[in-house]
Amino acid sequence: MPEDTTAGSADTTAKLTIGSDSYDLPMLSPTAGPDVIDIRKLYAQAGVFTYDPGFTSTASCDSTITYIDGDKGQLLHRGYPIDQLAGQSCFLEVCYLLLYGELPSKQEMEEFQHVVTNHTMIHEQMHNFFRGFRRDAHPMALMTGVVGAMSAFYHDSTDIHDQNQREVASIRLIAKMPTIAAMAYKYSVGQPFVYPRNDLDFASNFLHMCFSVPAEPYKVNPTLAKAMDRIFTLHADHEQNASTSTVRLASSSGANPFACIAAGIACLWGPAHGGANQAALEMLRQIGTPDRIPEFIARAKDKNDPFRLMGFGHRVYKNFDPRAKVMKESADEVLDLLGVENNPTLQVAKELEKIAVEDEYFAERKLYPNVDFYSGIILDAMGFPTSMFTPIFAVARTVGWVSQWKEQLADPQLKIGRPRQLYLGETERNYVPLDQR
Repeated sequence: MPEDTTAGSADTTAKLTIGSDSYDLPMLSPTAGPDVIDIRKLYAQAGVFTYDPGFTSTASCDSTITYIDGDKGQLLHRGYPIDQLAGQSCFLEVCYLLLYGELPSKQEMEEFQHVVTNHTMIHEQMHNFFRGFRRDAHPMALMTGVVGAMSAFYHDSTDIHDQNQREVASIRLIAKMPTIAAMAYKYSVGQPFVYPRNDLDFASNFLHMCFSVPAEPYKVNPTLAKAMDRIFTLHADHEQNASTSTVRLASSSGANPFACIAAGIACLWGPAHGGANQAALEMLRQIGTPDRIPEFIARAKDKNDPFRLMGFGHRVYKNFDPRAKVMKESADEVLDLLGVENNPTLQVAKELEKIAVEDEYFAERKLYPNVDFYSGIILDAMGFPTSMFTPIFAVARTVGWVSQWKEQLADPQLKIGRPRQLYLGETERNYVPLDQR
């Protein structure tokens, strides 16, 4: 039994045999999911490491925030199923839940909405950062730089050892991220920045900052605002994914919160992580017209063809993506509102969805449309360019990163992250002077 069992209960042990030596390793039992072998003392006891590229079989931390069961198609935030939250709650309420562990009372919700709404503006001098980038810079490049630069402006919330400063930083990041993303979009299309409005809800305010112009009034459509809120909600947190692990690793060094979240944004930018909905939409454009769908369906079934249906199936969810059902509802509502008659890409999307769901080949392999397929359709229908898909993902995921960051800092077991390696390079050799080589 280990001296410290705060990571879970250790009722049994696993026996590891190396040659003639045996070692008993504690087994930790979580509240949900498979048991975990505690190998924290393995190197000290046995002098060996484990080898796990991608950390797919390694728990890097213990957490009470989000739980995923890929086989069941289950995603829980603090125990609440994502479909219930996305169908009945709103993004800011989910933010409160992730940050504080429980759903808010009516008064707590009103106070939280008020404090987030009143932190949406950014320091006026930060506008100069945007103007320092090339006009054609990718919005994610702008967001990575500007969020990292927040530590140069908000000195009163960078002390990670001060609980009050951690709280202020959390609110600032959640509140200001939509403003920064909208400004990145406006800069990329050559339009003036639009300031946030305190009379609008979180999603409506973001759409207003993206699509309104000084020359004429802009009224946010409730259906689009609802769809945007759902996109935020469904992407709020997803356990220990690459960007969340990046935030935790940066945080383990004692880095300030803005630097940690900027690191998460940089990781999310990778096409294997945050670019799935963009890839799905680009696939739809590659198909071009509904009459070409059978051709691409056949290619997807051909093992010798590199083409793959993007937006179908999921690495984690082996059954179905629990977020997809709710996202499909919003996609249908948005397409009914805006129509698809003059948009070939959306026509392809609706027909491909129908054909793929009914095809036995995809049904047997559980290759159902996932949240990225539907969110890409919605964002395209709203008028967002694909370059804004990942920044919008970052706006949504900020609360997950912040919640994980706060949880880690409060963990008494916190240590700086330091993965080991399987070294396959040269062994020790002597330096040869340049004139002798």
